[in-house]
Amino acid sequence: MEFLMAIVIGILFMAAVYLILSRSILKIILGTGLLSHGAHLLLLTMGGLGGTSPPVLAEGVTDYADPLPQALILTAIVISFGVTAFILVLAYRSYAEHKTDNMNLMRGNDEHD
Repeated sequence: MEFLMAIVIGILFMAAVYLILSRSILKIILGTGLLSHGAHLLLLTMGGLGGTSPPVLAEGVTDYADPLPQALILTAIVISFGVTAFILVLAYRSYAEHKTDNMNLMRGNDEHD
């Protein structure tokens, strides 16, 4: 199962890098979203997928799963949601100001420096 997850994580990272290197702001935002999903899957996979142990220590249970990877993933989801919302607001303001989402057209000239 870990091998399959490694392939899925690699595909997510590959698609994210491809989208981040594009010229459109919306594609860049989608790429950062895919990158964060790939990081979440990476954290989950590195925490271990197999096992029948419960994640919480209860009465009579001597073996339990580590809940730290799930806590890290929940924290990463909240942070990535906040960053995505902030980037969307910046993209909206940029589009409202420049009337384009092409990064090359928003770059400006060297003569105005």
